[in-house]
Amino acid sequence: MPKVGMEPLRREAIVRATIAEIGEARSLDVTVTKIANRAGMSSALAHHYFGGKDQIFLAAMRQLMRDFGDEVLEELALTTPDTRADAIVRACFKTSCFTAEGISAWMTFYGLVQSQPDALRLWRIYQARLRTNLCHALRGQVRDPAGSADTLAALIDGLYLRAALEERPNADQAAAKALAMLTLLRRSGQ
Repeated sequence: MPKVGMEPLRREAIVRATIAEIGEARSLDVTVTKIANRAGMSSALAHHYFGGKDQIFLAAMRQLMRDFGDEVLEELALTTPDTRADAIVRACFKTSCFTAEGISAWMTFYGLVQSQPDALRLWRIYQARLRTNLCHALRGQVRDPAGSADTLAALIDGLYLRAALEERPNADQAAAKALAMLTLLRRSGQ
């Protein structure tokens, strides 16, 4: 007889284990068995909850995106309309998002987007939300909010890529670079 209420806990354990395993391997070259073992359960149970490795990984990415969304909301609660864009940028480099494991998961996700339609759809949702939030935050501050939002999003992706290649990613330095670009965009009136 299954334990009532365990499914959400097990799903979360599998998702967190997936992020940790990918962070360790620095690729999607991990097995469901390794993920399940880290989560303290059988691979059959992991398959039961998610299907296959791709679905487990996409669930992990959705969790990372929810964590990012929570960080954005937390940052936005402390802002004025003029500092909303700063808050969004800072949220990109918060601890829940900018860890070695999280960075590896994002890099793996970008690779998967090229060949997996469900990953591409999830990436498009994430990009659209980020762009919309940045555009809204930049209205009245720059001449071309959409162009500035695209520039910031590209820089954020680039900073994650660089962090993936570093031994010890530094969230404060990455955030400072993105915030400096935001300041430049405002000054230039882009």
